[in-house]
Amino acid sequence: MYWYKPAHIRLFILYIAFIICGLYSCKPDIKDSRLKFFDLDKYFKAEAVRLSASSPVIAKSVMHNGIAESKKISIKNWESELDLFITSNINKPAWRESYSVVDDGSIAIYTAIKPELKTRKIMIKKEGTRVKWIMIFNHTENLLYKSSEKLSYFPDSLYQVYKKQQVRLLGENNYKIEGFFKR
Repeated sequence: MYWYKPAHIRLFILYIAFIICGLYSCKPDIKDSRLKFFDLDKYFKAEAVRLSASSPVIAKSVMHNGIAESKKISIKNWESELDLFITSNINKPAWRESYSVVDDGSIAIYTAIKPELKTRKIMIKKEGTRVKWIMIFNHTENLLYKSSEKLSYFPDSLYQVYKKQQVRLLGENNYKIEGFFKR
């Protein structure tokens, strides 16, 4: 038979080896899908769903450059209300090595290593698996604009946003938003 000749057997074996190597190289990389940091996105989206379902009354005060306004309201869209917290999530693949972590079991502190990152520090206090409070410090700066934010969240008690903006030619704006959960 034609394919039993020694030269053809070597080519056949080489061909099979080439196919096996080719198939092996098509194997996808194993990805580490575990999150390195606390998942703010998941936590605050779950809080938004929970708060939307319970519909608590909030004593909300907003202050802009010293002028304050307060109201008791029921917030319809909690995901929008907690958006600054959600967008401070640091679980991005490119940032896996961009934050230092100190975790003693009850308080976890994530600190930015790179100065260009918006979220500079996150502090999370836990009792067991339950979050007691979260504080987030954000900072953005460029030639025209500087913004600093301090976000605080105490589940079922209080959330706060302090924001200071400095825009070249337009001046400085200070914002303070507080929401107290009424029982």
